[in-house]
Amino acid sequence: MADKKSPASGWPLIKGDFISGDPNSPVAVVTMGSHLDEKGICDAGAALCGSCKTENLGLEKVIANVIANPNIRFILFCGTEVKGHLSGQTFGALHKNGVKDGRVVGAEGAIPFIENLKDDAIKRFQEQVEVVNIMESEDLGTIKAKINELKAKDPGAFGEPMVVEVKEAAGGAGEEAGGAVRPLSGEVALITARMKIIEKMVTDIGYRDKFAAGVYAGKIEGLMIGLIVSFALLGFLWLR
Repeated sequence: MADKKSPASGWPLIKGDFISGDPNSPVAVVTMGSHLDEKGICDAGAALCGSCKTENLGLEKVIANVIANPNIRFILFCGTEVKGHLSGQTFGALHKNGVKDGRVVGAEGAIPFIENLKDDAIKRFQEQVEVVNIMESEDLGTIKAKINELKAKDPGAFGEPMVVEVKEAAGGAGEEAGGAVRPLSGEVALITARMKIIEKMVTDIGYRDKFAAGVYAGKIEGLMIGLIVSFALLGFLWLR
């Protein structure tokens, strides 16, 4: 029998649009934009089952709950993709490529910015679980069969629970409603994403301006020191 460990106290730690099942199960099921029979899926052997409609906060919540339970070794993606947000594609990109400068590398979603997860949490997620993708499938028979297949491959618990805090910022990627993330429309998400990109560009320009100002000041300072040294040398030679 595969080795099992207790998840973090109070698991699942983060509220969201999901329900929990057997904490010793190696499989978490993410239905992306679909609402399926979550209870039936958990009864079939999943540790966790629910949707993930946003490619930032929603994704962070799932990861936080997964790494808090070392028994979860597989994430099963199913259901339909979320228009504009592309949470499924972003999820897969994060697992494969990680995050650089706060943005999921290779993500195609509108706002794939990670704010609550540090590098060690992302690395832990990448190492702990294997992603199994049957996106666009909403057939419960197919999903339950895949859960049973993965349970048979259970490699056992991965280390100790890792606890991270996920802060829910107002506005941003989506609004909280009863613990569930309600995504923005695809159009508004794209506008928000462009605003974030512009904000980052402005910040980068500010850094470049500071650097250029420092270089310019250094040049002026060097020029003045050179002139002073030159005059001192000329004075010394004239006195001789």
